[in-house]
Amino acid sequence: MRRSLDFIYRTAGGLAALCILAIVFLVFAQVGLNLADKISAALFGKGTGLTIPSYSDFTGFFLASSTFLALAYALRAGGHIRVTLVTMRLPEKARRMTEIIVIVIALMMSAYATWYMGLLVYESLEFGDQSSGMVSVPLWIPQFPVVVGLGILTVALADELISVLRGAQPSWEGKGENLLSE
Repeated sequence: MRRSLDFIYRTAGGLAALCILAIVFLVFAQVGLNLADKISAALFGKGTGLTIPSYSDFTGFFLASSTFLALAYALRAGGHIRVTLVTMRLPEKARRMTEIIVIVIALMMSAYATWYMGLLVYESLEFGDQSSGMVSVPLWIPQFPVVVGLGILTVALADELISVLRGAQPSWEGKGENLLSE
């Protein structure tokens, strides 16, 4: 089970990285088209008007997808911002109880967000909502990866809670401190 869950977290993180690469590709392509337009205007007195229709909409969609798909991977890797100034000074039992309470609260919030984002996707499908850019995209398409990312985060938090309740250290324990020292 551990390998399957870790595979899901890594896959979601990989998909998030692909979304970032898509953003980079779109922005570089649009910058290249803008440059070609400027060169054309300088050489021939008239720009070509080259553009990627709705590229800013698409980069926004990819940004939302990458953000939410990366949540579970970042949680497991210790990449989320955590306030340890207080918890590291607590006795072991109080620290453990604090971790459990925080995980339970995060799990409830994540489950709530997943549920309601799922309802939003369903509503977008039901009513045929479309984006308002030059290229009209059914809104459920960019919303769906957000639901998937939230769902995977919810699974990761439930996984974390079960592990901590069984006596294990949180998966992120000790991973985030190295980021601050570099």
